[in-house]
Amino acid sequence: MSAPPKSSGEPITDRRQLVAYLEAGCKPREAWRIGTEHEKFAFRLADLRPLPHEGPDGIGALLRGLMRFGWQPVEENGNVIALTQGSGNITLEPGGQFELSGAAVATLHETCNEVNTHLAQIREVGGELGVGMLGMGFNPKWARDQVSWMPKGRYKIMRDYMPKKGKLGLDMMLRTCTVQVNLDFASEADMVRMLRVGLALQPVATALFADSPFLEGRPSGYLSYRSHIWTDTDPDRCGILPFAFESGMGFERYVDYMLGVPMYFVYRDGRYIDASGQSFRDFLAGRLPALPGEIPGIGDWMDHLTTAFPEVRLKRFLEMRGADSGPWQRICALPALWVGLLYDDRSLAGAADMIADWTPEERADLRRDAPRLALNTPFRGRLLRDLAREVLALADAGLKRRARLDDKGRDESRFLETLWTIADSGRTPAEDKLALYHGRWQGSVDPVFAEFAY
Repeated sequence: MSAPPKSSGEPITDRRQLVAYLEAGCKPREAWRIGTEHEKFAFRLADLRPLPHEGPDGIGALLRGLMRFGWQPVEENGNVIALTQGSGNITLEPGGQFELSGAAVATLHETCNEVNTHLAQIREVGGELGVGMLGMGFNPKWARDQVSWMPKGRYKIMRDYMPKKGKLGLDMMLRTCTVQVNLDFASEADMVRMLRVGLALQPVATALFADSPFLEGRPSGYLSYRSHIWTDTDPDRCGILPFAFESGMGFERYVDYMLGVPMYFVYRDGRYIDASGQSFRDFLAGRLPALPGEIPGIGDWMDHLTTAFPEVRLKRFLEMRGADSGPWQRICALPALWVGLLYDDRSLAGAADMIADWTPEERADLRRDAPRLALNTPFRGRLLRDLAREVLALADAGLKRRARLDDKGRDESRFLETLWTIADSGRTPAEDKLALYHGRWQGSVDPVFAEFAY
């Protein structure tokens, strides 16, 4: 949600242009790519506090330090708030969560090499500044008012609007981190199949990647508190999209959904104009209160698409959004899970068959319970752990059939090994950390910043 804004571009004079924009995402299979995004918490090694933007060891200094590796700055009101290099971006979430939006690459091997390079750069610059990085789903120690806001105009608008819609929206903005993957599709029908499988099985990813058990230094009662937060952020723009499973689902239906999602802002001449709660339909008709008489450009539509936060988000690709952030191995495992499931026809068909008779109530129950119970979530007389193993088997087979080998002759299925360990043991990363908290850590979360930092 923090990518640099788009120029308004081609004027939109017909709703059909909105549909055509999404349709243009269809690509032949040989052009399919993998784009991985991951966020992490930046903190001072001296006192474990989250970084402000300003100061000699702040986020701004970290961004400027990374420019030695060829990253180019993006500024807003004189502040460096992002970096770009090729098709990759480094961006900031509202509380300074540090995000790499990786390049679109052909294989998981390339994705993992990119992650490795990025983390090596972070360690070099962070080491000079006395800064560390932690991969978890939710800040384990610091309260909301102890986290600094980043100087980005869109975040001020969202900050004011969020409390009007849910109790935990500001926590989502300031204290959560995720890892997600962006994947292509060949056709509208292909998109619908992938979207449905992704939405139905997102609780499996939530469970396997559950790594946010703490709230302000104590157990929260959830294994993925990050995932729980999304259930009380904003019902207008979050959730599992029940309409996606109805007949007639396609690009037009998603456009209708987005037209019903209230706006946040319009970007004009280097500034964000507050349009929070206003209607994109009114914008199309030239009746937007924030910009009376103006009609949107295609860039406004692109920006608006980034302001919905369902468990799977459609743009010109699909974003899988249900996982907590974590260590290096799990950053690579998340795209491996979904590439294995969705980029192989047999695995996709198997996953589609698996979820075909699930009821809306069952999907809703999984989404509600997985953040708390993770792999121990009951489902149809079994546990979610059993379903996770079946999903991993499909993904594993899909990656083996892809047969994309690295320079040592290994296929991409090796990136699932960390998930197999979790599923076979039945213990999530969150449960491992809780055991340490109640044991060797003696009721403190502080050791997590040393033992689990990158």
